[in-house]
Amino acid sequence: MDDYPLDEHDLCTVCRESLVNFDTAYSFGSYEGPLRKLIHLFKYAKVESLAGPLSRLLLQALPLDQNFDLIIAMPMHWRKRWERGFNQAELLARPVARRYGLNLSSNLRRKRYTAPQARLSELERRENLRGSFAVKRPAQIADRRILLIDDVFTTGATLRAAAATLKAAGALRVSALTLARVDRRGFHRDFALSGERHTMLSAGMGVK
Repeated sequence: MDDYPLDEHDLCTVCRESLVNFDTAYSFGSYEGPLRKLIHLFKYAKVESLAGPLSRLLLQALPLDQNFDLIIAMPMHWRKRWERGFNQAELLARPVARRYGLNLSSNLRRKRYTAPQARLSELERRENLRGSFAVKRPAQIADRRILLIDDVFTTGATLRAAAATLKAAGALRVSALTLARVDRRGFHRDFALSGERHTMLSAGMGVK
């Protein structure tokens, strides 16, 4: 039996939960294979010249009939930006904003430094992000259709936290756009196995 049955909209339980706080979500592809390698080269090996080609992939993921009033890149805390040297979401979002004839908005900010998300469970990710975003000028957010751009949709915790802040400031709609999306069904299974392995190792069972 499928652990994640689809509803009448072809969405599984995990996908429905992912859409909380924003209205639509678009991704170019799955976070695997060549696309994952390209994102790693861009983000971690700091091959910034990949921003243009990857932005063109982002644009392919958007339906032609969609319109937006503001485009916002997922903000980074100043400390994390200093550590990396650039905000990869911002580099990806600039060409998208130009495509819509808009300036990239900087109205959303990361107001506190958070621990890395990679090894956290979904609940831990939500707690880690609590109160981490703020809107600088709410009047410029109210009644606007906003496109929020990031590189990877993992569990959606970061995007949901940012979208909730924008909705609280009065945003009419918030859509998420990412290059890649992790198959969260696999994420849940892998994390559970990782936790089980950690528990066994701690108990001295020597799992290989």
